[in-house]
Amino acid sequence: MAEIINLINSMSPYLLLGFLLAGVMRAFVPEGLYQRFLSGSSFRSVFYAAMLGVPLPLCSCGVIPTAMSLRKQGASKGATVSFLIATPQTGVDSIIATYSLMGWAFAIVRPIAAFVTAIFGGQMVNVIEKDSSVINTPAAKSQSKGFGAKVVDTLRYAFVEMMQDIGRWLILGLVVAGLITVFVPESFFALFAHNSLLSMFIVLVCAVPMYLCATGSIPIAVALMMKGLSPGTALVLLMAGPAVNVASMLVIGKVMGRKTLSLYLLSIIIGSMAFGLAIDYLLPREWFTSSITVIKDCCNTATPYFNIGCSILLIILLINAMILRFFKKKKDDCGCDACDCTTSNEATITIEGMHCNHCRASAEKAIRAVEGVEEATVDLPTATATIKGSFDLNQVVNAIDAIGFKATTRS
Repeated sequence: MAEIINLINSMSPYLLLGFLLAGVMRAFVPEGLYQRFLSGSSFRSVFYAAMLGVPLPLCSCGVIPTAMSLRKQGASKGATVSFLIATPQTGVDSIIATYSLMGWAFAIVRPIAAFVTAIFGGQMVNVIEKDSSVINTPAAKSQSKGFGAKVVDTLRYAFVEMMQDIGRWLILGLVVAGLITVFVPESFFALFAHNSLLSMFIVLVCAVPMYLCATGSIPIAVALMMKGLSPGTALVLLMAGPAVNVASMLVIGKVMGRKTLSLYLLSIIIGSMAFGLAIDYLLPREWFTSSITVIKDCCNTATPYFNIGCSILLIILLINAMILRFFKKKKDDCGCDACDCTTSNEATITIEGMHCNHCRASAEKAIRAVEGVEEATVDLPTATATIKGSFDLNQVVNAIDAIGFKATTRS
């Protein structure tokens, strides 16, 4: 338990700052910016996709509908793959959190590795699989908001929606890190000290099918390094774990084809192992281990009150976000003016595959883009969407399927 508390106290100030910066990016960066530069099967589109994806705070499930939406707006396959590789590995929140626990070297190398791997994967798709099926679907119109409304959106996204999305995975990562610290023998990874390739292969086999968010993977990597895991192998975990999982592989294979899926996986494996080996054999080891040594030693020193206060605030915000996620009551139409009830056509569909608020927002955006839809509300806990207006329900189902989810109508 002491190990978990120590990790929380070390990370909490940086996590709060990272969440806030993520909210600022979400509220103040125009959505059309991410669609404007990604069309065309060129190196430029792949480069821009990687550049735009690195700072975005999207997890490996939330990036799927976002990427599929960009694809529908005209992004090439190469640019879409580049975005899919770069985005879930890093984000402003995870970069800051990486610095807090793993030091400046990991905080610099991690986004660079994600960026280079994304360019490599996207360009490989452009060269090997020629893209002749770019779709260009008009985007749903969005209302411009004033500064005050954007500030509210920033705080809501940072400390409610984003905490709902990654909070449980962060908690799980901290718990797993504590269990590793307690139960894994100190000499376990010494068995692989002279065989980085074998240790990286073992980590890849475990990390690729699992769901690990970019922030939640940090305490696990720290705990494994404290048990002797090499810095390069830790980077493989930090790259491959968040970048891909079974769910994302199924969706990419379905929407973009098996060849694109194979190139996507190959680029992640090659990129993570190449950078991991570079860290282990080309760069000074102390760059990547000094912060881990400090964490080992800090159990014997008093924790600053500021860190304790940030930890308490973080825990309160996480509890609040989880309560809002799982216990929020759904407002029912009651026939009164307060509910803004209308007599327009209404339909409810079930949407499979949503895991976070990014998924919910992407589904709502896809539905609202369908001709005749006046209002669409997606409820994440029940995985349902309520739609109003004069629309073709088959078009709604097709719009949801096109971004990687599965929609079924209720009889």
